[in-house]
Amino acid sequence: MKDKFFSPKEAELMLPLIRSIVRDILKTGQDLKNLNVDIQKEYEEILEKREYLKHLLEEIESLGCIYKDWNFEVGLIDFPALIDEDIVLLCWRSDEDHVLHYHNHVEGFAGRKPIPSNLLTHLSPSTIS
Repeated sequence: MKDKFFSPKEAELMLPLIRSIVRDILKTGQDLKNLNVDIQKEYEEILEKREYLKHLLEEIESLGCIYKDWNFEVGLIDFPALIDEDIVLLCWRSDEDHVLHYHNHVEGFAGRKPIPSNLLTHLSPSTIS
C-alpha cells in the first residue's frame, strides 16, 4: 500500500471508526492478558481472541494508521502526516476527544507537541486551547 498521509481534519473524521476498533483491541488484549495460562482448558479461547485481535490490528493498518499500545491500556494510534514538509505522526490516545498532538519518529509519544493551530481549522477555538 502506498504511504498515506493524513491531515489533522482527516484524522479527526476517522476518530469514530478508530475509537470503535481501539475499544475492541483494548478489550481483547486485556482479555488475553487475563486468561489463565492453562493451555488445555483455554487453548481455543486464546486462539480465537488472538485471531480477532490480529483482525482488528489489520483493520487499523488497512486504514493507514499505526497501533502503538502493546500493554493494551490506553490505545495509542498514530496517523502518518506531513507538517512543514516533515514526515510526522499525528498522535491520539483513546482517552482524548480529538487529535491535537504529533511527534516525530525518533521522539515518539514522550515528544508529543501540539499540532500547529493553523492546521486545526476544522476545530472550534475552544477545542484547541
